[in-house]
Amino acid sequence: MNTPQFDLSAMLTQQTAVQQIPCEMLHPYHNHKFELYTGERLEDMVASIKENGVLSPIIVQPDGDGYEILIGHNRWNASKLAGLPSVPAIIKAGLTEDEAEMYVIESNVMQRGFENLRISEQAAAVALRHNEMFSQGKRNDILRELELLENPNAEVEESTLTPVGSKLDSGKTVGAEYGVSKGSVIRLIRINKLIDRLKALVDSGDIAIRTGVELSFLSEDTQAIVAECAEEDKIEFKIAKMLRASAESDGYIDRDTVHSIIYGDDSEQTPKPKSVKISNYTYTKYFAEGTKPKEITETIEKALEFYFKNNS
Repeated sequence: MNTPQFDLSAMLTQQTAVQQIPCEMLHPYHNHKFELYTGERLEDMVASIKENGVLSPIIVQPDGDGYEILIGHNRWNASKLAGLPSVPAIIKAGLTEDEAEMYVIESNVMQRGFENLRISEQAAAVALRHNEMFSQGKRNDILRELELLENPNAEVEESTLTPVGSKLDSGKTVGAEYGVSKGSVIRLIRINKLIDRLKALVDSGDIAIRTGVELSFLSEDTQAIVAECAEEDKIEFKIAKMLRASAESDGYIDRDTVHSIIYGDDSEQTPKPKSVKISNYTYTKYFAEGTKPKEITETIEKALEFYFKNNS
């Protein structure tokens, strides 16, 4: 059975007519995982758009009364800041959810470079690439279109794209595409299974990648409980392993169990005794040289008992 392929010529003619769409009719992709430009980079884009307009059209798909942005979130945002009433756009109708996701992720990797993405963004790209739901031919067609949209005069070399029929679902092959090891691919796929609150903590460095991998084996409900704790106290790798082991053993761990593992069970902990030093002056005043420690302790206990008994 042959896998249906995109008709690239049709995509570049029938569905690529550029239209001006009002900014207020556009909204971000519902599953957008990528950080928008800020600071100097955003300011430069706004300045460029004010002077030259939007040179490359964004790509959108119909969504209710408006359009959902697939490619060009930063151009749309900068256009609004620049005061433009509308932006040039190419409307893609009839895309499947998988195809729309491919447009969003592949365009971000192409434009920004894999190494410049946040950990959670890299995880999203690798997980999508690793998933067998995409045929290689479909991905090739999308990559060709993106290349042509970025540079209409460029000739996309077939040799740079993997032949149709090649199976690219192994960690080794995907890692080679993005310049990371097979182990990194596996870890990133696990990071993609974290809830957004935990992904944000991985991106900020508050949760280490290896710790995030362990937490990814927890249910989303349990991850939400962990996230509440992690936003206040750092979750170490050892704690994450204990949480995973408990979840795999019991099938489910409740809030009390999570708190017990993270903070410790007070009912099972014995407070560590504090030591008190006696000054040399006090020692020589009340104890003869050579007095054994046991005798000193007994004398102090008797003195304290007498003191509190008569002063209570």
